[in-house]
Amino acid sequence: MTPVAPIRPRGPWRLASERIGRDRAAIAAIATILLAALVAVAAPLFAALTGHGPAEQFIETGLSSNGIPVGPGHEFWLGCDGLGRDVLVRVVYGARISLLVGVLASLLAVVCGAVVGVSAAWYGGTLDALLSRLMDAVLSLPYLLLALALAALVGPSTGISVVVIAFFNWAAVGRVLRGEVLAIREREYVQAARALGAGHARIMFVEILPVVAPTAIVYATLLIPSSIGFEATLSFLGLGVPPPTPSWGNMLADAMAYYKVAWWLLLFPGAALLAITLAFNVLGDSVRDVFDPRFERSVARARGGAA
Repeated sequence: MTPVAPIRPRGPWRLASERIGRDRAAIAAIATILLAALVAVAAPLFAALTGHGPAEQFIETGLSSNGIPVGPGHEFWLGCDGLGRDVLVRVVYGARISLLVGVLASLLAVVCGAVVGVSAAWYGGTLDALLSRLMDAVLSLPYLLLALALAALVGPSTGISVVVIAFFNWAAVGRVLRGEVLAIREREYVQAARALGAGHARIMFVEILPVVAPTAIVYATLLIPSSIGFEATLSFLGLGVPPPTPSWGNMLADAMAYYKVAWWLLLFPGAALLAITLAFNVLGDSVRDVFDPRFERSVARARGGAA
């Protein structure tokens, strides 16, 4: 008689990791993000290898006699910009700013939204009413106009970009997580923990937070690309990262004066911005799918249809 292998229990996090491992699009997105992060960390190495700093100007070799930026070549692999600066070095340094602002702003928004949303749903009553009206007020604000006005009022800086982006995104996270907690706070395991004498903090962080964590992770993953895009918008308008610090947004802004004669000024920072935002969006969609209990059935139906 052939021995039967024991059944190994698999929790939701292990199931999610296994599903991600079978998703080729998710693997490609993760590889792209890791590559971008590696390039950002290794930005000083690129500067050392080329001998060009991110703000260093090469007036004699980086510009033609007519003041036009030189194109890609053996000395400047991705060409130069209008001030004779190496585009390759500025693109890899710009990856630092985009990833830093996108990740930090998204994490800050998710943490603040989670605290407010979970607290409002769990305690209810007057606190829920006040916090819900606060979230409604933030969500009703004209996001783009007020964000630009606030950035212009305070002045351009990386920290202000993080705070501005997080401020206008936390309420949406809080609203989503509040709905999640309202749906589960009366379930049996929560009532059992309450009957055993568990305190509010223990129930929220031990019983409820792990259940809503996948939703927060999915939202954070999808929020990062929009945060990166908005940072690029602020920098493009001169309200984000102050020059000469390189950012993909201010690089695209600088390219506006030369795009007809220097195509590389638009192509390389634009392609980098497109690649990283697309990778995070694909990863967010994949993470959302793997936490969906209908995922396996949808994959089975797709395979059956393909067959």
